[in-house]
Amino acid sequence: MRQVRQALRLNNVEYAIRGPLLEAAQKLEKEGRKIFKLNIGNTGAFNFDIDHRIMDRVIENMKKAGAYSDSNGILESRLAIKKYHEGNGFPEISLDDIFIGNGVSELITVTTQALINPGDEVLIPSPDYPLWTAAVNLQEGRPVHYKCDEDSGWVPDLKDIENKITYKTKGIVLINPNNPTGSVYPKEIIEGIVDIALTHGLVIFSDEIYDRIIYDGDKVYSPATMTKDILVVTFNGLSKAHRSCGLRAGWMVLSGNHRIAEDYKIGLKTLTSMRLCSNVPAQLAIKPALEDDDSIFMLTAEGGRLRQQRDICHKLLNSIPGVSCKKAKGSLYVFPKFDVERFDIKNDEKFVMDFLEKENVLLVPGSGFNWKYPDHARIVFLPSVEDLTESLTRLKHFLEDYRQD
Repeated sequence: MRQVRQALRLNNVEYAIRGPLLEAAQKLEKEGRKIFKLNIGNTGAFNFDIDHRIMDRVIENMKKAGAYSDSNGILESRLAIKKYHEGNGFPEISLDDIFIGNGVSELITVTTQALINPGDEVLIPSPDYPLWTAAVNLQEGRPVHYKCDEDSGWVPDLKDIENKITYKTKGIVLINPNNPTGSVYPKEIIEGIVDIALTHGLVIFSDEIYDRIIYDGDKVYSPATMTKDILVVTFNGLSKAHRSCGLRAGWMVLSGNHRIAEDYKIGLKTLTSMRLCSNVPAQLAIKPALEDDDSIFMLTAEGGRLRQQRDICHKLLNSIPGVSCKKAKGSLYVFPKFDVERFDIKNDEKFVMDFLEKENVLLVPGSGFNWKYPDHARIVFLPSVEDLTESLTRLKHFLEDYRQD
């Protein structure tokens, strides 16, 4: 009988955060092992609760959730998004240029689907959040990875970006604060990317889902505040700063030069209309979240839980011989470097699998973030100080005699 096979366009589509390593961890759990999961930024799984004011408002308004909303989203939610971004320095935003989706993940797929033809190129950071690369591959485009320099705090290399632009390049992806490195980009780097996009007529896709999760007084600069001459598509949502991953409430805002993007906006409207609308109960959470919930700043301030966990993670990793790690300035992650010669690491997936099987701790290899060397892994510092300490103590013990076969 003829085999039922996946579409060829899926051949290069990968998402390692929920791939074979997680399946292996789940298998070990079924065998009775306790697995320390440092692999995914799922806030609710680590007892970070949604602010009660958000959930109270959702529950109070559930009677409104029985009908489809406008394809772009509920009016009151889009008004709250408009107010939030204009309050952060965005130029005046039209409500028609705000699209609410089932998390930023859905909207990343929508934006690439509306833009990319086979063979078109999009510049994406390396390391990256892998959904960007997967979405470009899914549209039969070509993701072109530009270098972020670890020695400079993981900031994008502007010369490398410039050198990789061709006549096929359609846009530049910016992830700031960054996942997986935890970096927050200086103003001059954002300005440099805006200048490059303006020179070459490129769209900037600015993924700012972690814009409120910053430490040590750093500041997030958005390209949308710096230009009206090119199209900027800014992504944000409730999953991380408002600890509501399961609600799936995200949005994108189009700003800048709308005259050059009318046809593209028609494509976005077509695609968002085809899915009718996003989750209406989740949309009801947006207004109270943006207007009432600043609790994230207590978590990231000195003495706050996230700040403490970031600090202990950084300290313990750098205390391990053969491991070095830049301190996260934002987000929920660090991206430590492992001495491949010391540990004879040739394959980072095998390294992470060996660690999982021996010590019951799950990480994600750097290759899962389109980093081409086998010398990094991403660690989530959402677990408690106790669990982080236990997990990283196990890592230190594991590395004492580890040599990859």
